[in-house]
Amino acid sequence: MSKIRKIEAKEPDIKKRRKTAAYARVSMETERLSHSFQAQTAYYENRIKCNPQWEYAGVYTDFGVSGTTTKGRSGFRRLLADCEAGSIDLVLVKSISRFARNTADLLSAVRRLKELGTEVWFEKEGIHTFSGEGELMLSVMASFAQEESRSISENSKWGIRKTYQDGTDGVRNKRVFGYRYDGQAYVRKEDEAQIVRYLFEAAAAGTAPGVLLKELKERGIRSIKGNCISCSGLKGILRNEIYIGDRRLQKTYVSDPIRHSRALNRGELPQYYLCGCHEPIVSRETFLKVQEQLNRRAASVPSYPFTGKIRCGICGNFYTRKKVRKNGREYAYWICRSKKESGASCKSVNFREDELERMFARMLGTDKFDRDVFEEKAGQAAVLADGSLQFMGTK
Repeated sequence: MSKIRKIEAKEPDIKKRRKTAAYARVSMETERLSHSFQAQTAYYENRIKCNPQWEYAGVYTDFGVSGTTTKGRSGFRRLLADCEAGSIDLVLVKSISRFARNTADLLSAVRRLKELGTEVWFEKEGIHTFSGEGELMLSVMASFAQEESRSISENSKWGIRKTYQDGTDGVRNKRVFGYRYDGQAYVRKEDEAQIVRYLFEAAAAGTAPGVLLKELKERGIRSIKGNCISCSGLKGILRNEIYIGDRRLQKTYVSDPIRHSRALNRGELPQYYLCGCHEPIVSRETFLKVQEQLNRRAASVPSYPFTGKIRCGICGNFYTRKKVRKNGREYAYWICRSKKESGASCKSVNFREDELERMFARMLGTDKFDRDVFEEKAGQAAVLADGSLQFMGTK
């Protein structure tokens, strides 16, 4: 007799709803853009909730921040963290430029989300990151977004430099030790101004910066941000023409609008000097004496090839030389200046001098380090947070 086996009926397949979120960003804080921002948020919330295949996972937002970097974008970082936690399957974004204008950051984030199983839909460009051609299209469109950002930056810089030429540029640093800005000009803050006068008079009389720093620390005098005044901070005060009532415009400039990296203007761009802008704290005679003292001290310090060439990518300070004795031998290291200054700290990587010499020799295409070739051709380098050295090009 044949055996009979019952085959149970299958339960109907109910497709699991995708946990869907949206990301919205505007980069300027104006009433018009605020309205647009609110409209975007409401639109995405309604769109997700009305789709039966989607489960609402929130709308993540950033208002009044740039898209060229993830720094300061708390909403974007929360979105990525929730994707890491497995809370989101799909992210809706209006356009690539709203997600990121930096191509490297964009592709890095999208690839990481892809590994986590999270898809991103860019509505304006019609790109879905899980599609076969998604990444290729994304790379091309992201490059256009990045170049658009560069163009916007250049137009903005042109406008700022025009105000420099006309002498109509507004004050950008509203708080300077010894002054406060009243909306029209710098006004002396007398308790701090007295300290500034003392520092200039003592420096003009030949008191060493180290002695002044020790005295400031003992007296509990702090910078305008509430920190101990560092060696570079003291020199910044003693070198600043603002204390004789003048202003020098374009001391620094943005060297890369995507990374927002700022560099000292060492002649790459014109500077503009404005005289008699506000009430001075010290006389011009005293100021010039201090500059002579500082220049004399600087001339007596030994010069090394990497001085002023390597900048810390974490705190922005320059690297300085330090000798260390190990196993009876002496080695030269280059470390971030913040590690030597009182009240400052930095987690940057240190480099042995011979290691730097090999790295720069490779970059310049020489068999071994040649100081003459280095000084003639090498530009600046930045030490990134991961310990790698980023060369800024050659002269």
